[in-house]
Amino acid sequence: MNTESFKTYSAKPGEVQKKWVVVDAEGQPLGRLASKVATILRGKHKPEFTPHIDTGDNVIVVNAEKVSLSGKKMTDKVYFRHSGYPGGTKFTNPEEVLKKDPAFLVKNAVQGMIPKNRLGRKLLTNLRVFAGPDHTLKAQKPEKIEL
Repeated sequence: MNTESFKTYSAKPGEVQKKWVVVDAEGQPLGRLASKVATILRGKHKPEFTPHIDTGDNVIVVNAEKVSLSGKKMTDKVYFRHSGYPGGTKFTNPEEVLKKDPAFLVKNAVQGMIPKNRLGRKLLTNLRVFAGPDHTLKAQKPEKIEL
């Protein structure tokens, strides 16, 4: 039996072909949008996916302010942060966050769906989120994809 045909392919960082893609978040449920964006960032949609290499594409998310949350999550969901000082807890809901920084909702949701290690931090640098319909990365000639 010839074992040469059973070799596992492992992508090398120099061999990876990265594209730029644009995703429109308007009317998309936040969790479903985030999981699909995380898949593209990670490169799991490509046949040459390798778990320890950044094989994903660069993703531009537009219209982040128009993302939807089901049920009463807009008012009942809570984002927690702490200043590090006694009594320094801060709680905010998505409604308040959307007014201040609409991109935070999408970035935070995607961040929760990628690995919590060096590779995950590297993958987050391939994500760009814009509140409105316009983005500043036209020179990269991104292709628009439907989720």
